[in-house]
Amino acid sequence: MELRQLRYLAAIGEHGNLGRAAKALYVSQPALSYALGRLESELGVRLFDRIPAGVAATEAGREVLRAAREAVAAADRVRAVAERHRRSEDGVLRVGFEASGAGDLTRRARAEFSRRHPRVRVEPKRFDWGGEAAAVREGRVDVAFVWLPADLDGCRSVPVHTEPRVVGLPVGHRLADRPSVSVLDTNEEPLMWTTAAPRAWVDWWAVNPRPDGSEPRWGPENGNVEEMLEQVAEGAAVCFAPQSMAAYYARPDLVWVPMHDVEPLRVVLAWPLDAETPLVRGFAEVVQELADL
Repeated sequence: MELRQLRYLAAIGEHGNLGRAAKALYVSQPALSYALGRLESELGVRLFDRIPAGVAATEAGREVLRAAREAVAAADRVRAVAERHRRSEDGVLRVGFEASGAGDLTRRARAEFSRRHPRVRVEPKRFDWGGEAAAVREGRVDVAFVWLPADLDGCRSVPVHTEPRVVGLPVGHRLADRPSVSVLDTNEEPLMWTTAAPRAWVDWWAVNPRPDGSEPRWGPENGNVEEMLEQVAEGAAVCFAPQSMAAYYARPDLVWVPMHDVEPLRVVLAWPLDAETPLVRGFAEVVQELADL
């Protein structure tokens, strides 16, 4: 049995269709069908039944699929750990962040770390909503500024930043001239949201439920900050964001108004427990020295 076969199996289970799985794997459908048949012969059990829409896992197939996914994930973790150490030896540190990150702390920390480690190349890696936490867990970055709430299982994290939240409005909006607003003032406004982030993350940002027990009026979806701001500027909805976005994403067609009755954004610096390299420790020390809590 080879890891490649287990990846094939996981893809078939995910897509439920040999054609779609083959396309995702960049192999031909006949080759994938042949590989599946070989694996079923090797294991001595039938893993999938044919159905009109494609294939469905048998009882044995469902259990084998769970084990295959675990094996593939374990192999990916092995590769990620080795990659982190290789990059550390090569003098590369990948720093993840989302949108405005931890405000100005993000830039200052990278600059100070580079001053202390002139031979190390710092690679900033930007992610969309909630993606920086997953990037840490999956080994796609060495360390990241993570917006809470987030799944940090298997990671070490330290609080490094906090900032108030604001509401983004189109110019001329009825709330745009106020010095601050309550979240209840926005109850009737469509609110930007995303399906790309974990639901707990979405609800925290949306303040769901509201203090009066109501649910936000959900507006258009978006995949990243640029899409969100375009729709806000067009008047399709409003958005909630950290205060630093008012500076990092200043636009003449947007107004940012402070929110006085919602908890602030909290940011942690996070890195995997199994990959605390000297470069990661060095960066964490710099960030903690400069932290603006």
